[in-house]
Amino acid sequence: MTDESRALVVGIDFGTLSGRAVVVRVRDGAEIGSAVHAYAHGVLDRHLPDRPDRALPPDWALQAPGDYIEVLKTAVPAALEAAGADPADVIGVATDFTACTVLPTTDDGTPLSDLADFADRPHAYVKLWKHHAAQPQADRVTGLAAKRGEPWLRRFGGLISSEWEIAKALQVLEEDPELWAATRHWVEAADWIVWQMTGVYVRNACTAGYKGQFVDGSYPSAAYFADLNPAFADFAETRLDAPIGQLGTAAGTLTEQAAQWMGLHTGVVVAVGNVDAHVSAPPAHAVEPGRMVAIMGTSTCHVMSSDVLREVPGMCGVVEGGIVPGLWGYEAGQSGVGDIFGWFVDNCVPASYRDLAASKNLDIHDLLTELAAAQPVGAHGLIALDWHSGNRSPLVDHELSGVFIGQTLATTPEDGYRALIEATAFGTRLIIETFRNSGVPVEELIVTGGLQKNPLVMQIYADVTRMPLHVLDSDQGPALGSALHAAVAAGAYPDIRAAAAAMGRVIRDGWVPDEAAAERYDALYAEYIGLVDYFGRHGNDVMRRLRKIRREALS
Repeated sequence: MTDESRALVVGIDFGTLSGRAVVVRVRDGAEIGSAVHAYAHGVLDRHLPDRPDRALPPDWALQAPGDYIEVLKTAVPAALEAAGADPADVIGVATDFTACTVLPTTDDGTPLSDLADFADRPHAYVKLWKHHAAQPQADRVTGLAAKRGEPWLRRFGGLISSEWEIAKALQVLEEDPELWAATRHWVEAADWIVWQMTGVYVRNACTAGYKGQFVDGSYPSAAYFADLNPAFADFAETRLDAPIGQLGTAAGTLTEQAAQWMGLHTGVVVAVGNVDAHVSAPPAHAVEPGRMVAIMGTSTCHVMSSDVLREVPGMCGVVEGGIVPGLWGYEAGQSGVGDIFGWFVDNCVPASYRDLAASKNLDIHDLLTELAAAQPVGAHGLIALDWHSGNRSPLVDHELSGVFIGQTLATTPEDGYRALIEATAFGTRLIIETFRNSGVPVEELIVTGGLQKNPLVMQIYADVTRMPLHVLDSDQGPALGSALHAAVAAGAYPDIRAAAAAMGRVIRDGWVPDEAAAERYDALYAEYIGLVDYFGRHGNDVMRRLRKIRREALS
């Protein structure tokens, strides 16, 4: 039996480009070792793996499921080695995943992309969260639910996203019916990886609720699905038929094969899967009403718990116990944040800036941050819309696109870089105000994720939102959050609140608003809202028309 003082858990965070494992001491949450494994295939948005002849259309984003297994085989043993840990001391493992990241499988969980008959079919692969090609289906999913007066629609702010399970599944059915017929399970990757580790398929309550529209114990009705498409009537009955597992409970223990992959033993308890954003709330001490956590990376997800149930326009869902038991868990988000900064650096920065960065031994992001930080608020004369990956909240429309206003021949790369940071901050402020205006108080803002390391980003967000930013004292929020859930599933703590109190940690008031800057940002935010109204709310569909023209040109 493991000495309780030496007990360890492993949290594994499956992100957009890589998977990270962290070894955590149960008694105090100390992170004693970690490792990262980059996915060999990354994001498939151009063509299928090793098949440049199988080009993908616009707005597709796929992944290869075998890359996730390699994280178990590589990152977990490396993290254990880095920690100097005795595998016998590990009592639990838990995982989190981007969502909705979903794949079709056979009855035994084999991904259809692993079968020779389907390896050259795009719909056989994992659809990553940012696969937005199902927007036409999402429009129909929302429109039909509104027409039928489906009560579950209110739990999702009145709009269903193309990122979620129903729209993505409907796209497969309508574009590759043969493959759909071969699909036995429509599986969240969060649940698939647990299935591979334990041999048990259980759908976690978080993704089922937020991404699968599992409301008050049931999915939408067969009659509703039949109205979408007669061949879709049995979607829930035949493709989503698995038990629902509550967060922080055990899905099973490691199989011999999985234990061998990870360098662990078969007595290790594996927790039910979870979502990377939602799992980050407990280590940030966001287990009480009013504490919003912004998980800032390639995208930003905003999650919080509340003791009130309200309809918030464009929210990604409100689920009972969706984050912690006994409270309503709310989700909203922005589809592009770090991704937008990365796009700008890759495509809009001249070689002279790269040379300057190299001469200063700086990363190009660090150089642009340094240059942009020297500017007074508003000095660049720009305003931008942060919709390069569409708008997740509050408009829930992935046909929308990015905008710059105010560019002149004097505009510099640092101008544009700062304007994009500000645009994403404005997007977060809009989400916060939407919650408050809907009767869900947001009293604290806690930040985690990779972007918390950028001081300019953090100060701008504090100034724009007029809120102090509390910061999770960890570079690995989701993995640490998974570790907390592993500790609960293994019985080390009675519930996630107790685990959070012992293992979580937050730096209070890490960044505080500057009043003079905040006042200037109020004026810029008003301009941002004007653009949101013009392009997103009042029927100007130029962005959709341009998307249509592009698709036709590339077809």
